[in-house]
Amino acid sequence: MKQKRLRDYGIEIGELEPGSRNAITDVEGVTVGHTTLSNGDIQTGVTAILPHQGNVFQEKLIASSYVLNGFGKTMGTIQLNELGTIETPIILTNTLSIGTAADAVIDYMLEHNPEIGRTTGTVNPIIGECNDMFLNDIRARNVHQEHVHQAIASATTRMEEGSVGAGTGMLCYSLKGGIGTSSRKMEMKNGTYTIGVLVVTNFGILRDLRVNGKAVGKDLKDALVQSWEEKDKGSVMIIVATDLPVSERQLHRLIKRASPGLARTGSIMTTGSGEIILGFSTANKIPHHPTSTTTLSLETIHEEEIDTAFRAVGEATEEAVLNSLFTATHVIGRDGNERPALSDLLDQFDIQLT
Repeated sequence: MKQKRLRDYGIEIGELEPGSRNAITDVEGVTVGHTTLSNGDIQTGVTAILPHQGNVFQEKLIASSYVLNGFGKTMGTIQLNELGTIETPIILTNTLSIGTAADAVIDYMLEHNPEIGRTTGTVNPIIGECNDMFLNDIRARNVHQEHVHQAIASATTRMEEGSVGAGTGMLCYSLKGGIGTSSRKMEMKNGTYTIGVLVVTNFGILRDLRVNGKAVGKDLKDALVQSWEEKDKGSVMIIVATDLPVSERQLHRLIKRASPGLARTGSIMTTGSGEIILGFSTANKIPHHPTSTTTLSLETIHEEEIDTAFRAVGEATEEAVLNSLFTATHVIGRDGNERPALSDLLDQFDIQLT
């Protein structure tokens, strides 16, 4: 059954047009795969983002990360920011599965690159997390290496959202959250480019939720007999992909602008929430080994054109967060803990979005 997304409710965020899928996979070469583990107390999973369809270790991409609030446990961002490149798939999962995910990515990279640790250096896996302990028995550590390999192997341009993959057990604005995505097309002087955003949402306080500026969360809180509102103690992982030719410095500036989109949904980024952004550009591939020439030539846009990209990433982030809520489903998890889906509550209380 086709998932009902934000635009199916007649709401369009911002002024730029989305790509054909309105997803991070509108950026050519980017694919996404999920492994979903949903059975009683087990409500967790893995999401894999492949930056391009070649060997990412041999053909690295310009990359950067930015921390809005650092209550998170990512792996690999120190080297990523030092060198300004990414060389593995990005894996998202729950907090206590970071080590398992890293082991699985290392095995995957060793299999495809026999020179690692022999004739060249090692490898820098990029792993991100959110804490799904309310709905998932996180202590049981049910994510295994084969689940990471399955997510990588299943990556495609057509992706599910909501209560899937790394988003299976996540909460957002005290409701069921999860995976969301959106994209924007950018008309530049020398062509049309795309920015895509994928989020794992696990943050926010119900009364703060806003949908295209409307205080939907406050309306829901007032309507609910049983309050689902809790202190914000989750996180959000934001993955930004683009085919826009940018330097690492320009990309770093660009991914910061995901923050207005996050804020427009109602986030105040509380002390116990980790807001972490990872971004990459597919426009320039950096060979692992030096070429026969002495220098590399990289294409970049002029700084005066970057405002369009700033607008695009903010709009796509806002819509991706909202898509994670609208596509999520009601989940009953660990010890009977549950969270309703936003779409069900809107129908139940006849709350209008416009």
